[in-house]
Amino acid sequence: MLAARPYLAAFRARFQLMLQYRAAALAGFATQCWWGGIRIMVFAAFYGANEAAAPMSLRDAVTYVWLGQALLALLPWLADPEVSQAVRTGGVGYDRLRPLDAYGYWYARTLGWMVARALPRAALMLLAAGIVLPLVGLDAWAWQPPGGVTAALLFTASLALMIALATAVLMLANIVVTASLNERGVNAVLAPLVIVFSGQLVPLNFFPDSVQTLLHLQPLAGLVDIPFRIYFANLAGAAALESLALQAGWTLALIGLGRFAMERVMRRLEMQGG
Repeated sequence: MLAARPYLAAFRARFQLMLQYRAAALAGFATQCWWGGIRIMVFAAFYGANEAAAPMSLRDAVTYVWLGQALLALLPWLADPEVSQAVRTGGVGYDRLRPLDAYGYWYARTLGWMVARALPRAALMLLAAGIVLPLVGLDAWAWQPPGGVTAALLFTASLALMIALATAVLMLANIVVTASLNERGVNAVLAPLVIVFSGQLVPLNFFPDSVQTLLHLQPLAGLVDIPFRIYFANLAGAAALESLALQAGWTLALIGLGRFAMERVMRRLEMQGG
């Protein structure tokens, strides 16, 4: 526990700092409600045209959308702006001087940044889509509860793994920013990859059968597709446990890759100035 205290302090400091941006949270919530409503209307039109062709019910699709909007800030589609600023200003040199593991320190601060941005928006989204909509008679368009107690427990575990995996992906982006000295390139590439291959744009089950196996096995599926399908019990029993193992495996693999890459980048890092 003593060894973990500096990293917990780094997480707590960044988490508390980001919670102060209440206006940003409210603006993000309003934007995500707007786009969530648009996406639900698109799904409703699709289901109205050919509901039999859909791989999941409209009720589950609506919940899928609200979950995606609530947890949007957890998706690793933008490099940590604090790292980008530290690279531009030379502040990254201070991180090399700290008597801490640089990867663990960055991981803790990035984790705090992501969770603090997502938490208030998710709470507001749950209130609006999960409580207010049913109360006003729009239960068909509301955020539905999990598909049972077991599904809720498995979703909790999957959500934790989703956050760990998302942070590991974002750490790779941070390392690329450090190596390239600019975040615009990695952000331009990472955003569409994450949004499409995680299942955030369209659930992976809507893709052609010929590519679904590959899509479900790739690491970004653990960011949206796996936890959301566990939530409404589309993945249950052994299939859910296998999916959790897949999330954990990709998380460990990407953390290992990130540590290796960061060590090489930091070893070659040059500080200039005077």
